[in-house]
Amino acid sequence: MTLDNLKKTFSVIALALLCYLPAYAAEDKLSYKDVFAIEYAANPVMMPDGKTVLYERRSMDMMTDSMRINLWTVNLDGTDHLPLLSGKASHRAASFSQNGKKMAYLSSKEGKTQIYVRHMESGKTARVTDVQMGPSGLSFSPDGKWIAFSMFTPTASKKLFSIPFRPKGAEWAKEATYIDSTLFQRDGSGMRRPGNMQIYIVPADGGTPRQITKGAFDHGGRMAWSPEGDSLFISANRRPDNDMDIFNSDIYRLSIIDGSLTQLTSTSGPEGSPTLSPDGTMIAFTGFIDNGKSNQNSTLYVMSVDGSDVRELTPEVDRAIGDIQWAANGAGLYFSYDTYGKKNVGYVTLQGVSSVKTDALGGQSIGRPYTSGQYDATDDGRIIFTQSTGDRPADLAIVDRLGRVTQLTDLNSDVFAHKKINKPEIMPITSSHDGRDLLAWIVKPANFDPSKKYPLILEIHGGPHTAYGPEFSTEVQLFAAAGYVVVYGNPRGSTSMGSEFANLIDKNYPSEDYNDLMDMVDNVVAKGYVDEANMFVTGGSGGGVLTAWIIGKTDRFKAAVVAKPVINWISMVGTSDIYTFMTRYWFTKTPWEDVDQYWRRSPLSLVGNVKTPTMVLTGELDVRTPMSESEQYYGALRIQGVESALVRIQGAYHGIARRPSNLVRKVGNIIAWFDKYKDKEAE
Repeated sequence: MTLDNLKKTFSVIALALLCYLPAYAAEDKLSYKDVFAIEYAANPVMMPDGKTVLYERRSMDMMTDSMRINLWTVNLDGTDHLPLLSGKASHRAASFSQNGKKMAYLSSKEGKTQIYVRHMESGKTARVTDVQMGPSGLSFSPDGKWIAFSMFTPTASKKLFSIPFRPKGAEWAKEATYIDSTLFQRDGSGMRRPGNMQIYIVPADGGTPRQITKGAFDHGGRMAWSPEGDSLFISANRRPDNDMDIFNSDIYRLSIIDGSLTQLTSTSGPEGSPTLSPDGTMIAFTGFIDNGKSNQNSTLYVMSVDGSDVRELTPEVDRAIGDIQWAANGAGLYFSYDTYGKKNVGYVTLQGVSSVKTDALGGQSIGRPYTSGQYDATDDGRIIFTQSTGDRPADLAIVDRLGRVTQLTDLNSDVFAHKKINKPEIMPITSSHDGRDLLAWIVKPANFDPSKKYPLILEIHGGPHTAYGPEFSTEVQLFAAAGYVVVYGNPRGSTSMGSEFANLIDKNYPSEDYNDLMDMVDNVVAKGYVDEANMFVTGGSGGGVLTAWIIGKTDRFKAAVVAKPVINWISMVGTSDIYTFMTRYWFTKTPWEDVDQYWRRSPLSLVGNVKTPTMVLTGELDVRTPMSESEQYYGALRIQGVESALVRIQGAYHGIARRPSNLVRKVGNIIAWFDKYKDKEAE
């Protein structure tokens, strides 16, 4: 090779390397590489000693492009932060026996995920199962001798026809897949294998798991042992039409002796998360009576173990109740709920008197600023929780009964302490449409100067019945690091603002949520530091729907990225993995009965108005908002002569951020598209 050729080769390599480095990757700003260094706390569990909390330390593995989960402990005063089970494998989902002498957990240290038991006094660990599918939902029997768990149990594939004369050794195409189930695919796993989730028990010292439930129904989720240890309280939808009537689950008492079931509830909605009181006389559970609206808040109930004397404890809360836990004395229950963009822990007595313990849960939705958070309550009423600070992912913290908070871990100072990251700032808004109160947040770039003008990104959440809040968000912070002011919020239809607010878009989405999003933009512009000639819009899933809707309504945005959208509600029916839900709860009739209501709410109906340069971005394996939706929109944009691009994220389902490299690819493509159309003087 000549010297000139060597020089040319070196120049090409150098240019290629520079293309992979973001222009804003200064030491004091968040960079793409930092995504792989993020850690956060999850699933805190009080240990039997009453002094220590066990939790999952979740981190990104750059070499395997996945999340690694290890089990760590820390004292309630923040001392002795130590690994319990750590390494390249993932260890998670810990559960203790009632006497505290055994800890069951899931681990992949020998390849497939199996159940292991650690004997706490000796520190010795044994593998309990050797199963082919992934177990979940571990629960010790009262005497500690058995572990109940749920596991997908395949059944034989059906065939209607098979060619009978295939020669031995012939290399033919694979057999056709015969499907006669309604919901035959599931986002995150793809085409569903024939089979269902079933409940098993296995000796805690190891042995052969025994299947307890039977039939073509899914049995899983949270379960509770009876005090006698002869049965389990479970939730399942065992109706013959459960694929169509998806909410109608009930609570059953399941005999572990013969597998017989006794139905304890029978209302029209879902009853789930059965949780036994400390004295064994009552079951707490969550649920709602199905009213057909697109958003319905679960509430908290208690009943006797025989299913009698059902009482609702939280009728005045008007928020979706979850993650319930009995107080140690049995006098009430703790629960979590979202309100005004924050996740709280509440407490309610058996007389229905409720109070707030903390409003600071969060920090676990690493991609976008969704509400999140987990907790555990101590016997004396303190709350250990994953803490939201707005500028870092979740650490563990504890709040005492006087409201004093102590942070227990510091997982990200190595990444964030030397970075300039601005916390989300709340921006209350009054709707120009009907005067309602709205909530939004602004995240400013590092070294923000209010005398300057900055480009703006409007980021829209999915759902649409979900909520954003003042959370740390890798995506939002990377936008800010690239020099953009970012605004996001909760338009009508969002949760955490009450059922009436959420159902303003019932059978009417998208609609006036468009006006709410424009109000958010107008309120930021009014502050004087936004360059109105350089405004951009993006959103994913439900936010992708609204992004496409917005650019069909207005040309005020310089460019747009429509991520994993629904573009045509008519074609969505029959291709999404939730089509039976959509036709029943989001529309009043099927498309063939009333095509107009589907079409007038489809962003594709507005594509003739679009002039905004638009990128469409979706996971290649997505079956929640299938790739065909994005392909339709991209094709329509090209026919219209709109500057456009289609980005297919390989190996990704609807949750693109599941793999850290795909999170980076998503954000990197969005920023590159916006930078392409941003005026150079705005940089």
